[in-house]
Amino acid sequence: MKKLILSLVAVITAISVYAADVKVKVTYYSPEIVRIEKSAGQFQRTNSVSVIMQPQGTPAKPKVKVSVAKDGTVTFTDARGRKLLTEGASSVEAITEGVDKGFWVVSQEFKLDRDEPIYGLGMLQNGKMNLRGENRRMIQSNTEDYTNFFQSIKGYGIFWDNYSPTTIADDGTSVKLSSEVGDEIDYYFIYGGNADGVIAGVRKLTGEVPMLPLWTYGFHQSRERYKTAKELTDVVKGYRNAGVPLDGIIQDWQYWGNNYLWNAMEFLNEDFPNPKGWVEEVHDMGAHMSISIWQSFGPQTKPYRELKEKGLLFDFITWPMSGISHIWPPRRDYPSGVVCYDAYSPEARDIYWNNLKRLYDLDIDAWWMDSTDPDHTYREGDFDQMSAMGSFRSVRNIYPLMCVEGVYDHQRAESDNHKRVFILTRSFFMGQQRTGANTWSGDTQSTWNDFRNQIPLCLNYTLTGNPQVNSDIGGFFPSGYNKPGQTQTCSTNPLFQELYVRWLQFGLFNPMMRSHGESSRREIWEFGKKGEPVYDAIEKAIRMRYKLLPYIYSTAWQVTSNHDSFMRALIMDFAADRNVWDIPDEFMFGRSLLVAPVTHALFTSTEERKWSEEKVNWTIPATTEVYLPAGASWYDWSTNKLYKGGQTITADAPIDRCPLYVKAGSIIPIGPDVQYASEKPWNDIEIRVYGGADADFTLYEDEGDNYNYEKGRYSTIDFKLRGRTLTISKRNGSYTGVPAFRKFRIVYIDGKGKASKTVEYSGLATSVRF
Repeated sequence: MKKLILSLVAVITAISVYAADVKVKVTYYSPEIVRIEKSAGQFQRTNSVSVIMQPQGTPAKPKVKVSVAKDGTVTFTDARGRKLLTEGASSVEAITEGVDKGFWVVSQEFKLDRDEPIYGLGMLQNGKMNLRGENRRMIQSNTEDYTNFFQSIKGYGIFWDNYSPTTIADDGTSVKLSSEVGDEIDYYFIYGGNADGVIAGVRKLTGEVPMLPLWTYGFHQSRERYKTAKELTDVVKGYRNAGVPLDGIIQDWQYWGNNYLWNAMEFLNEDFPNPKGWVEEVHDMGAHMSISIWQSFGPQTKPYRELKEKGLLFDFITWPMSGISHIWPPRRDYPSGVVCYDAYSPEARDIYWNNLKRLYDLDIDAWWMDSTDPDHTYREGDFDQMSAMGSFRSVRNIYPLMCVEGVYDHQRAESDNHKRVFILTRSFFMGQQRTGANTWSGDTQSTWNDFRNQIPLCLNYTLTGNPQVNSDIGGFFPSGYNKPGQTQTCSTNPLFQELYVRWLQFGLFNPMMRSHGESSRREIWEFGKKGEPVYDAIEKAIRMRYKLLPYIYSTAWQVTSNHDSFMRALIMDFAADRNVWDIPDEFMFGRSLLVAPVTHALFTSTEERKWSEEKVNWTIPATTEVYLPAGASWYDWSTNKLYKGGQTITADAPIDRCPLYVKAGSIIPIGPDVQYASEKPWNDIEIRVYGGADADFTLYEDEGDNYNYEKGRYSTIDFKLRGRTLTISKRNGSYTGVPAFRKFRIVYIDGKGKASKTVEYSGLATSVRF
């Protein structure tokens, strides 16, 4: 079969190839990124919502080469001629009736090796790391979201740029993507050589990651819900009085009043009488406030009336369904009239922000954008409703991106924009990493199985190029742990206590550490008192989060500047070790820390969700198995014992910690004891140096919560370990408040023990020999 080999020297925009039944268009966006379009007629698509990169012309030396067979089948090879991927069958079928008439049902098969794992796709609650064998219709929902992207262990990724409901079907030899509405087949092949390279390509194609505020990497306390302003401020005071660190406090729904006033974007509830003073009180305690906003509005609200007048509301059933908010189950005979807005419309997004600005002007710090999926109870014909961009069916899966980016863009455009945008949201699509958003995994159940599912979910989400992710610590729905006939008793139930502590220890190593749920208060004092094992375990995890803040924030800079990731599936660093290709319950946090969460009950008698009054001895020895990847040696974080990689070990797992290991050849800064992230500067910190291999680390600092870093106002200090010599570079850059003098307390650790030296640092290069 003859093929056209596209490895051209001339700089051109695109090449169109006429095959038997379809026209194929090949466009190089960079030496690593190629766009493939297929159409039965003319190429109709002119732009993309997700893709913001412009084609750079066909490169003289492409890193990926494309060949098109006579029948239109495309094959991709690397620069050395090694085959990476070949297409299977494709299909472009005309839609001949209905609102999508004139468009196409499009599909494309990709032939994969039988033992070739793939990763990404989105947020799947299936407990799997390797996503081969998936067969499902992908449509955004409360707990599962999709981005039409996967990447292979072979170092390439596929982004299927279609926004309608899309089916993935894997028969073991090929993966087929089929979308219900499209202008044409349209996808991007991204070659990175490894997972990090693919992620870099994704971000070049669809948007870079901005820095989030420093405080967002602290601990967040939340609940469904704080019913009064006083209740929330009392929680902040409680943490301050207990001496337990806290940065974020989150106000859930109904501060606006009843459900007919749903998402009014102002405080109409009489239990929140002085919102501006309330926010100031939280700020005066060194905390920051996030507040719940939705993508739907009640019929008595100002935004509802404004949007309705302009025809910018959808007409499908969404949450809440009843206008009466204090009765459960909902009274359907009093319908709420709440509907979602048409976020596809620029005018609608303007109206949304103009109303949200009432809260912005109160100096609220962050937006909890709930139900960006959105909540949708399906009826026949709902997908036929028209949006500003076409039928709802044709753009269904980009709804979260339209909502979130609308808020991000508007806040960035404010003339007094003195805060970095931070958005916590429930759904996502490709490109959302550019919007200052962190996606959480929705309203999960409070079970051990749901907890186990969150680990590969977060890792696969990260492998789509989106780095900010978390889950509700403890799960959202724990009511089965309540004492029969009572509420708010879960936190005294040892079965829930063990689950919560282990979930919290996992959350310690998420980009966002947020405790949230219904049916049970989650504040630390609800689990006991200081000196008791469960309370102490919770406090220890929170304090460790703050110890790691310099490491976490420096990693955040690498995410922004070098396409790095926080939660790293083991295939990202140890792809040569086939044993890690399908490990769903371990990961790297940054480049140095191997995290092995405890995902089974070790102290209580059952993993059932039920009430229990069993007496538990939390101090007995407990262990779990951990695989240490080949290709590195590993230090136990707690004991400094050194292990060789490529083996499974039995690790201690007391209730107050999960197994944690440091890769030999690591440098980790340890922050000061603080009550909130910005309480103290990093002018007197410990630097842990783990020998056994060369190491590099860049300590990053800036002003913490503005965009001056985009203007170059930040500083970096490079640490390099070569042999037993640690070199500290001259400080590069500056910002308001940068410490002129510092004390670095260096602790060098190797297989023989540890040694300590103190360095008085004034910003000039120096070195230390151990």
